Amino acid sequence: MDLRKIQRTSGGTFFVCLPKEWAERNGLDRGSVVSVTETADGLLAVNPKYGIERAPQVAVITPTPLLDREIIEKYLLGYDSIHIEGKGRISPVDRERLKQAASRLVGLEIVEEDYSKIVMQCLLEPSTFPPQKILRREYSIASGMHRDAVTALTEGAVHLAKNVVARDNEVNRLYFLLVRTLRTVIQNPGLSSKLGILPIDCLDYRLTASLVESIGDQSACIGEKAIELQGAKIEENLLQLILNFHTVAFASHENAINAVFSRDVSMAEAVRLEEEKVATMFRELEKAIRGQPAEVGPHMLAVASSMNRIYDNSLDIADLVMPKLL
Repeated sequence: MDLRKIQRTSGGTFFVCLPKEWAERNGLDRGSVVSVTETADGLLAVNPKYGIERAPQVAVITPTPLLDREIIEKYLLGYDSIHIEGKGRISPVDRERLKQAASRLVGLEIVEEDYSKIVMQCLLEPSTFPPQKILRREYSIASGMHRDAVTALTEGAVHLAKNVVARDNEVNRLYFLLVRTLRTVIQNPGLSSKLGILPIDCLDYRLTASLVESIGDQSACIGEKAIELQGAKIEENLLQLILNFHTVAFASHENAINAVFSRDVSMAEAVRLEEEKVATMFRELEKAIRGQPAEVGPHMLAVASSMNRIYDNSLDIADLVMPKLL
């Protein structure tokens, strides 16, 4: 850290000298123009590249068995363009793996393709995707999946269960988009005020988004169990216990996510106050499941475990809530 004293001219203007090494490293000299931007948290960001268009970030990768993971990695790191270049012809398997990876990433499109090279371009403008909006949309889909998965289970609606499982891909897409956006905000302090998020909040948003994505995953697991049950008869008392557990778990993640956006600590604490009740309900479910036939019991136990994990995710989201700054 380099500490510098604030100076003041006779006319009342405040000024501070820039570090010589930093100025020279960025090609600044007498008369150079820099931009000074106040961030949302009151800091001043000095940009030595004022008026210079940012060069697109390009990643070049070679096809490997981990091609899809490498593409996702470069996307999350904020690269504008991803070039896949082979020493020879890119195989049909690699092309299919590449297209599947692109389908999981919002805004990533193939813009150029030949026998040995494929160019993928991210067509998103970060400033048009506020993190709060992405997180709200991600949660909206995940919470809908939770509700519909339990409905499919209790009503034996296999078609609805399959729809729940299919929606999990959209939750993942929004999670990846949010991670990319948050990393862009951290690297560009001036963007934080434009998007209405403090850089210090980015980690909490990333953790919250990950927990919401987990709620989607657990809801998809419930949907899969509903499909595997194939409409098998489930005792009424067990269905009622499932519905009661669902009601508490659903309300918990709704309260938790609302507490994150409103910074309402009392609402977050209400989620924690359900912990003992949830533990009791889970034990009651386990006890009721023990007497179920083999074609029902294991599936219902998996459902109960998924809903218990959904509550745990809600609890973790609530723990991230910070009080409003006065």
